[in-house]
Order: sequence, then C-alpha cells, then structure tokens
Amino acid sequence: MINLELPKKLRASANQAHQVATEIFRPISRKYDLAEHEYPVELDTMAAMVEGLADSGTQKIGGAAGGREDDSESDAHATELLGNSNGGNMSALLNALETSWGDVGLMLSIPYQGLGNAAIAAVATDEQLKRFGKVWASMAITEPSFGSDSAAVTTTAVLDGDEWVLNGEKIFVTAGQRSTHIVVWASVDRSLGRAAIKSFVVPRDAPGLSVARLEHKLGIKASDTAVLLLQDCRIPKDNILGSPEVNVEKGFAGVMQTFDNTRPLVAAMAVGVARAALEELRAILTDAGVEISYDIPPNNQHAAAAEFLRMEADYEAAYLLSLRAAWMADNKKPNSLEASMSKAKAGRTGTDVSLKAVELAGAIGYSQRTLLEKWGRDSKILDIFEGTQQIQQLIVARRILGKTSAELK
Repeated sequence: MINLELPKKLRASANQAHQVATEIFRPISRKYDLAEHEYPVELDTMAAMVEGLADSGTQKIGGAAGGREDDSESDAHATELLGNSNGGNMSALLNALETSWGDVGLMLSIPYQGLGNAAIAAVATDEQLKRFGKVWASMAITEPSFGSDSAAVTTTAVLDGDEWVLNGEKIFVTAGQRSTHIVVWASVDRSLGRAAIKSFVVPRDAPGLSVARLEHKLGIKASDTAVLLLQDCRIPKDNILGSPEVNVEKGFAGVMQTFDNTRPLVAAMAVGVARAALEELRAILTDAGVEISYDIPPNNQHAAAAEFLRMEADYEAAYLLSLRAAWMADNKKPNSLEASMSKAKAGRTGTDVSLKAVELAGAIGYSQRTLLEKWGRDSKILDIFEGTQQIQQLIVARRILGKTSAELK
C-alpha cells in the first residue's frame, strides 16, 4: 500500500525547492511576467546550484528530469518495512510542486530541468543516459496539423548512413529556444502508422534546426514557447531514444511511456499553483473578517468560507492523486490510468481554484496588487499541455472500460 508520509530525504529536497521558490522565484515573478521573452538571468545561479547538487548526489531542485533514481540509504528502512520506494519520480513531483508554488513559468525555465529530460529518463538506454544525463532538453511533439492526437505526427526521420535526417515543424515547444537539446517525435516510416513514431535527441546546434518564432502567451510568460523548423536536420544515428526497431504489435508504447512520467509532474505544477492561490485567498479572507472553520458544516458558514473549503478539498484530492501516480512509477507499477487521473483532476482544480480566488478576492484579485490574477492566467496551460482535459478523460475511460483507442474515440 502507499505510504503518505514522505521520507526524510524527500522532505529535505522539497524544503530546498520551497526555499528557492520563496527567495528567488516569488520576488521576480511579476518582473518576468511583464517582460515576456526576456531571459531570467537570476536562473543562471539556479543552474549552477542544480548542477552542484546533482554532482554531489543531492536531489535536483527543478525536478523535471525524474525517472530512474535509486533509493538512498535514508529510504532503505522505509523500503524494507513497507515494500515500496520513493525515487526520482516522487522527488521530481514534489520539487515541481514547490517551485511552481513560486512561479510555474520560472520553474519551466530552470536550466537543465526541461520536460525532455523526463523523456530521456523514461526510454533512453544506459549508454544514452550517460551521454545525455546533463543536457537541458525540451520536448517537441505538437505540430500545426494536430494538438492532442500524438499519433498524428507528420515529422519524418530517414536514416542516411550514420545519420538520421529529420524534416518537419514543431509548435508550442516549451524552452524551445533556451534548451541545449530537443527531444523530437518523428516517424521513421509513415506507412506503418503510430508504431513507427520514435523520439530523437536533437542538439541545439544540429544543422537544419532553427527557431521560427517565439509565441506571445496568456500565461507562463517567463518561459519561452517556440516554433521549431527541422529542414534536413542531421543528427547521429544513435540519437534515437530506445530501440530503432519498429514493433507494430507494441505500437508506440515506448514514446508514450514518457507521458506516464511527465503527466504527474504537470499535475504537480497545477497543484502548486492551486496551493499558492488558496494561501493568498485565505489571507485576504482573514483580513476581511471571514472565518474558515473545520468544525462547522460549510453550509452554516460564510459563503466565501464554504467555497474555500470546497476548493481545498479538491486541492487535497489532486495532490494525493499526483502522489499516487509518481509512487507507482517509482515502484515500477503501470500508472497510465493514474497519471491521466492526476493530470485531469489537477488541471481542472488548478484553473477552478485560481480563477475562483480571483473572483472571491474582488478588486484585489483582479488587480496586480497580488499575484492572484497571474496565477489565474498561468494555470490554464497546465490543463492543456501534456494532454488536454478531454484527452485525459478519454484515456481514463479506455483504461477503466478496457477499450482500445479504435473502440473509444
């Protein structure tokens, strides 16, 4: 069974991430929300800190890498007693939650902690993990012709001697300009359908790779979101993640495994933003004389207090679902259903909580006097990327009903 008490190692790591959020992210949050596309130079200090912690074996602050971390000695006793482990996925989730509490746009901009790192951790070979272990990798999946249907990839990869040649266009690539590498989804044989979709690690300086433009966005403005062009882009043959063989029966489960790692992380981001909004709202309501009681039925309290209690319950549910999905990944349990459940619940809760907090705070919430309006704008993307609300519910329905993608669309 899952143990909801966090191990000492993870509590220490989460506390470090919270300190970063408090001391570095919050003070510059508004600055970079108003200065879209300007690189947060303060994150250079973060990069050095993260690299130092990684070299020393300490948990990573940003936590997007996730994946294959072994249990440390401090977790050994808990593992022995409970038969479980809490490794890279749980650590990454907690760190993403805490730093997103500070500023989710800045969290997505931490050097060497891109979403592509989770893809590398999920499906790379041991040799590739050694080569790409310290890169900053963004993720390039979405194209102009599709959004949520990841199987509709039209970007191609053709083997030419000792190199892959990639051609296509990728949009909405988080950290697409700043990262050192991009994990690109492409088809090695479009006639074989989704089974031929593979992921490739493309270095920033690869010939044929260019940034077409940066998007102006509703939220997470501190994070750059790029359109990338691959025009006869050449990369080494062994930069394909995992096996280059096309297994029609297996489909593209290998690349889809990436989402089982990253969806709980995005859920944690939404949980972090929701918690920030709840804490700010509680302070505003308290100053206004609204008392929130856990001993009195919500219907017998102030309407704002009752609404706060409802949102807090949703926040707790999203948090626990996210923990469960990460715990299952660390314990090598299939977590596709739970990953989608956590992403669906947390994404919906993040937008509901942050926007309702703006509403209940009135003029204070809608103004820039606090960060509430910013969190309301930031939260929406967390309900969209890594699979929309509708896609997550579709996946959950398929898993529960035992239906294939062809049977339930």
